[in-house]
Amino acid sequence: MNTKSKRMSAAGLLIAIGIVYGDIGTSPLYVMKSIVTENGGIANVNRELIVGSISLILWTVTLLTTVKYVMIALKATNHGEGGIFSLYALVRKRAKWLVIPALIGGAALLADGTLTPAVTVTTSIEGLKNMRFGDVIPVPSQEVVIMITIIILVILFSIQRMGTSVIGKAFGPIMLIWFTFLGVVGIANLSHDWSLLEAINPIHAIRILFSPANKVGILILGSVFLATTGAEALYSDVGHVGKANIIGSWPYVFVCLSLNYLGQGAWILHNASYHAGNGDFNPFFEVVPSNLRLFAIALATIAAIIASQALITGSFTLVAEASSLKFLPRMNIIYPSTEKGQIYIPSINKMICVVTVAIVFLFRTSHHMEAAYGLAITVTMLMTTILLFEYLGKKGKPLYLRLIFLIAFAFIEGMFLISSLTKFLHGGYVTVLIAGFILAIMYVWFYGNKIRDKRESRNAYVRLDEYTDMLTNLSHDEDYPTYATNLVYMANVKYNKFIKREILYSILDKRPKRAKAYWFVTVNVTDEPYTAEYAVNTYGTKNVINVQLYLGFRKQTSVNVYLRQIVHELIADGTIEPQPQKYTTTPGRDVGDFSFVIVNDVISPQTQLVGYEKWLVEARVRLQNLSSNPASWFGLEYADTVIERVPLILGRPNPSYIKRIKPKDYSNAKK
Repeated sequence: MNTKSKRMSAAGLLIAIGIVYGDIGTSPLYVMKSIVTENGGIANVNRELIVGSISLILWTVTLLTTVKYVMIALKATNHGEGGIFSLYALVRKRAKWLVIPALIGGAALLADGTLTPAVTVTTSIEGLKNMRFGDVIPVPSQEVVIMITIIILVILFSIQRMGTSVIGKAFGPIMLIWFTFLGVVGIANLSHDWSLLEAINPIHAIRILFSPANKVGILILGSVFLATTGAEALYSDVGHVGKANIIGSWPYVFVCLSLNYLGQGAWILHNASYHAGNGDFNPFFEVVPSNLRLFAIALATIAAIIASQALITGSFTLVAEASSLKFLPRMNIIYPSTEKGQIYIPSINKMICVVTVAIVFLFRTSHHMEAAYGLAITVTMLMTTILLFEYLGKKGKPLYLRLIFLIAFAFIEGMFLISSLTKFLHGGYVTVLIAGFILAIMYVWFYGNKIRDKRESRNAYVRLDEYTDMLTNLSHDEDYPTYATNLVYMANVKYNKFIKREILYSILDKRPKRAKAYWFVTVNVTDEPYTAEYAVNTYGTKNVINVQLYLGFRKQTSVNVYLRQIVHELIADGTIEPQPQKYTTTPGRDVGDFSFVIVNDVISPQTQLVGYEKWLVEARVRLQNLSSNPASWFGLEYADTVIERVPLILGRPNPSYIKRIKPKDYSNAKK
């Protein structure tokens, strides 16, 4: 991210409001509703419950969002990028076990990406239910709510391929209107009872946890936590808007949210005898004057769509980072625009769409969805706390300060986690299933690769520099037809000289492949987000080139594009031989054709792994075969690419021998 984008500006503040706060900004749609419903409805609430609940909300947002994320986590950025995987990239060298909280937190965050669109859009459309427009009731039942919600969600997922560059510019002004609306409506209702401001006193938050006015006890935290579910997204989006713009815009957002919660509380206390004839009740819509109700519903729906959009695109970014960090298989990534960081992953978009629609069908009402919502993000926050503890250690903070941070936030988030887990049978199990499925894939891929690398035979690698003479001779041997001008192997050349034996076997033994230049390209993913560098080693030749690409974990892997630039530069400085083209539509073309070869593993029957290790490696290979064509990950969709499958032999295989015998004599056999 460039320096200008890091500075606070009016445009930057507006963009931050539009991109960063969608999730936390739609929380007033369901938080107070959930608290009141869990306590038996509006007829069973009293002042102590409302004041205590709002105090819990205000101090939860203050501690978790303001203190932990805005004041502490925003300092833990990796070259301006945030999020749990960027944080892991900063601290992973401190201890190997840190990969565990990174995997768990990432899986839970991806699970949250399927729940947010479902709960926010459903809640907004429920505001239309049984509203009368003249003599017509357009949304007379929950079935119609479900149908409208699914239509909106399907349209939302369908337009992801187009990118968000155009619609994204409208996010800021719309969300600014949304937060202003929240604040104005809140203060209008609060003006009827300013004494509700006593909720600012944290004593009320602590007292309500043990008060008989609170019928669910500590379990009220499960509903309260919904007010801060967007805090993790705030941290993840810092790379798009810059920390200065988040720090500058957060106070306004926080004040508007606080005023709305206070306004809802004031309305509830002054309408204790309210009775919803249809059984539905949402204080968010009730506090709005009847002549503005339709506007409020429309605005809430747009805000919910924006919040969903932010979570969906955030999931794409999270998956791309996980793939680069070798937590997930490589996937086909599409860049719908030239804007930095804007990506689209078709397979992930389809998966999230299917799961989100299934959640709407399964739970049917926003109240039932709230049981599953919140659990996933609580887990992510707890994992982020662990990684931040290590980050503070890396920065040289005293151990006692780090322990205070860890104990304080782990205790708070642990309480929220316990409260959320009590809803396991009422919907929380869905969150666990989704996050568990994603975590299983991450675990298999990461540790399957670890075992493969650890147990590969020592003979699996040979020294590339010992074969340069042979490759140079083959390059000039006219007894063999030219296979390609540039033969490129996507290979992991270790320590600048060791290469897998099967790659040289493919060139020399299967059927000698003659080429003017042999390229062995290694893609190294760096901890920095947008690195784009390369290093070259020719081993004293003009035909054998080892290229080490260093690409940031958010950088597009366009090997075909990068390699053409590299060939131009190496020909220009005389490092490799010229490649003039006699037949071409481009006069003066000095770069020949390319043929790319990608080698994939297939488990060999000779592999000697047993038990857990064998299962893990086999599962990893199955995932590899199910994932997208590796050519697409390397940016080679339109290049001449060959996928060669080679047997993967792990452990020490037992040599197999067959004994030679004399031919059997059947001359005396009976006819």
